Amino acid sequence: MNSLPTEKRVQIINCLVQGVSLRGTSEITGASVNTITKVLVDTGKACQIFHDENVHSLNTTRVECDEIWSFVGMKDRKATAADKADGMGDAWTWTAIDADSKMIVSYLVGNRDATSANEFMLDLKSRLNNRVQLTTDGLKAYVEAVRNSFGRKVDFAQLVKIYASDNPKGARKHTESRYSPSPLTKTEIKYVSGNPDSKLVSTSYVERQNLTMRMHMRRFTRLTNAFSKKLENHCYAISLHFVYYNFCKIHKTLRVTPAMEAGIMKDVMSIKDIANLARIEAPKTRGAYKKKVA
Repeated sequence: MNSLPTEKRVQIINCLVQGVSLRGTSEITGASVNTITKVLVDTGKACQIFHDENVHSLNTTRVECDEIWSFVGMKDRKATAADKADGMGDAWTWTAIDADSKMIVSYLVGNRDATSANEFMLDLKSRLNNRVQLTTDGLKAYVEAVRNSFGRKVDFAQLVKIYASDNPKGARKHTESRYSPSPLTKTEIKYVSGNPDSKLVSTSYVERQNLTMRMHMRRFTRLTNAFSKKLENHCYAISLHFVYYNFCKIHKTLRVTPAMEAGIMKDVMSIKDIANLARIEAPKTRGAYKKKVA
C-alpha cells in the first residue's frame, strides 16, 4: 500500500466510508479489489489503534447501548461448527453512544451473549471518567455485565420494547413482513440500579446510529451479496467507519463532529488524515476478534 499514491488511497477510503462496495469502489477508482482490500485492512488496523488511543477519559453523562446484526460468509442457520470457528455466521456489533455528543464511545464485534456483553461493558467503563446514566434494550445479558463492570456506580435502566406478532395465530403469513418491522405496541422501563431519570431513559440515538451504520457500510445492507466474507475485514470496516463518524463527519444537529463536541478534538479530521494513519506504525492493542463456537 505504501506505493499507492495518497490521492488514490483517499479516493478509495472516501468510497468505502460512503457505503460503496469493494467492487463498486474498484469501478470508480480503477484500483483492483485486492488493492482496495489491502487499503481497508491497513487503514482499519490503524483506526482500531487510533480509537483506543484517543477515545478515553470522557466526561460523558448519558450513554445508550444497542446491538446491530450482520453476518459473515453465511447466516448462522447454515454455518457448521467448523464454519463458526473460522468466524462465519452471525456477527453482532455492540455499540455505546454518548447521547449528548453523539460520539461512539465503545464498540465490539462478537456474539449476542453474556461473554460479549461483559467484554463490551468492561471496555465502555474503562473509557469513562465519571458516573453515567446508562440505557440499554431488554437483553438480559446486560444486567450482569453492567453489574460486573460498573458495580453500583451507575444509573442503569432498560427500555423494553414490545412488538406485535408478525404472524398472529390463525392469520395468514404475509411475505412483506420480512421487509418491514413489526408494529411497536408499548414500551416498559425497567429500573436496574442507581437512580436513573425516567425522562432520559431512551435508546433513540443509538438506534439511529444503527441506520447510519447500514447506510455507510455496504456490508451491512440487507438482502444483497455485499456481505462480509471474512470476519477480520468486517471488523476493519467497522473500525474505519467509527473513526470517520467520530472524527470526520459533521453532525447535522451539532454542526461539529462528535469528537469536537466531546472535547477530544479541536478540528475536523479529513479523509487524508485517516489515510495517513496507516503510515504510522504503532503497537497492537486490540486482541483478535473471537466468535464462540456453538
